[in-house]
Amino acid sequence: MTAAPPRIRVVRFTPSELVDRLAEALGVYVTAMRYPRSAIRQRAPLWREHTFRPGWRAVGALDERNVLVGLGYGYRGARGQWWHEEVRRGLLDASPNGLPWLADYFELTELHVLPRSQGAGLGEQLLRTLLAGCEQASVLLSTPELDPARPARAWRLYRRLGFVDVLREHRFAGDPRPFAVLGRSLPLPGPDLPPLGHP
Repeated sequence: MTAAPPRIRVVRFTPSELVDRLAEALGVYVTAMRYPRSAIRQRAPLWREHTFRPGWRAVGALDERNVLVGLGYGYRGARGQWWHEEVRRGLLDASPNGLPWLADYFELTELHVLPRSQGAGLGEQLLRTLLAGCEQASVLLSTPELDPARPARAWRLYRRLGFVDVLREHRFAGDPRPFAVLGRSLPLPGPDLPPLGHP
């Protein structure tokens, strides 16, 4: 793993600390994902609600001016949550053998780094810090399918850490884009250890 530049520090956030920085965090989100700024207002109530979910945890990357340049958060996945039910629907339709992934997992809901801070290992540092000590058996995430017009850094990170395909070309309700659902067992291997496969 390439260490993040020394001037950037990765910290854990409590729910109140993330909410205090919510506008800044959502600014990182829309910039990294190339979404319109209007998405900030739409996502803010959801991100606040997520802080109350069991197993919620968050990390942030702060530069030398204490400006947020990256963040990640997630929580324990469970029946009744929108993402869980959407993935379950997709697995029932396309890949029922993947249902065991939903038994005991941490949902990596968001992981974003500002473009100016990418390429120095910060995404991996955020992910490792977020998942360190996680009690669930595995971690799951969804990410847009590979697009030749967009950087594939996130995909390279996930593959390098041993994430495997759980569900491909999935369409979440209300979003026409195809998504991949990726997963791997926990804990993550050390930086010098080979990645593991399925849980």
